Amino acid sequence: MSPHEFSAAIVRWYQAHGRKTLPWQQDINPYKVWVSEIMLQQTQVSTVIDYYQRFIQRFADIQQLAQAPLDEVLHLWAGLGYYSRARNLHKTAQLICRDYAGNFPSSVDALNELPGIGRSTAGAIASLSMQVRAPILDGNVKRVLARYSAEFEHPNTSAASKRLWQLAEQLTPAQDFAQYNQAMMDIGATLCTRSRPQCDSCPVREGCSALKQNLQQSLPVPRPKKLLPKKTSNMLIISDPQQQVMLYQRPPQGLWGGLFSLPELDDLAQLDAFMYKHQLKSLDQQPLPPLTHKFSHFELTIEPWLIQLAEQPICLAESGWFWYNTKQPQAIGLAAPIKKLLGQQFNLID
Repeated sequence: MSPHEFSAAIVRWYQAHGRKTLPWQQDINPYKVWVSEIMLQQTQVSTVIDYYQRFIQRFADIQQLAQAPLDEVLHLWAGLGYYSRARNLHKTAQLICRDYAGNFPSSVDALNELPGIGRSTAGAIASLSMQVRAPILDGNVKRVLARYSAEFEHPNTSAASKRLWQLAEQLTPAQDFAQYNQAMMDIGATLCTRSRPQCDSCPVREGCSALKQNLQQSLPVPRPKKLLPKKTSNMLIISDPQQQVMLYQRPPQGLWGGLFSLPELDDLAQLDAFMYKHQLKSLDQQPLPPLTHKFSHFELTIEPWLIQLAEQPICLAESGWFWYNTKQPQAIGLAAPIKKLLGQQFNLID
């Protein structure tokens, strides 16, 4: 198929079968597309919809997002994972309000320079909401093009990525590029899926090299599997007589950056020293069932300890530490495993 035949078939498919009722496709604007594209990185549409609707209900425009405390942004993000996305959303909102008077730059290069916005996300924002022709290459589109062109290297290698970007540029039409880009994402998500691709329904099956060679189940080439390293952490659920729990805010960078978490000890032998430092008196200590949480690069087993205090604690003097009221929880960012641990122990009202 020629590039024109390819793009025309894709656009026709979109007009007949494409998704047009997603929340961010209604009254479309750059802000809505940007938020949805960031949420959709590493996350499926079905999961994103509820998060997106809550986020937009609270932060209706970029000015509201820029003015909000980061803690509140992280609170609404909790459970989506990859929290650097939320921190970058907040930072970028502030930059756009400061440097661009609250208006998204219309150039793909300028968008690409903003925190958390890569080349494909910039292309999606520009093409879907700003009438700017730009190719995209998110995970779904990579899979479609890797099969169509029979790419025999993993799509994220430097050489394969370069070839796929060149192909994306060649195939993106001069007209109807917004429908084309949305269709490519839709086809990757609904037809050209990782397993059991529905080749009979694909609008460009006649030109697909993988289908011709019966390689659609083998392509894209999977990333070499690595054994995830395992880590263990002792976490303390320190509860006072009023069911307040001791939390601290993690550093802005690194694991769960900027979120609130439970105190951690490398060795439980350090517990007495920790309690003495914070002038806490224990009434009872008991281990709770461990909780395992998988990250992209390691597996964490949390071994929680419930420590019930004998008396009301003093105010915490250290910055970043505070007592979290489980009866009237504050709107703060809690990592999903921490929220789960607290939910198992207390009847949280969130």
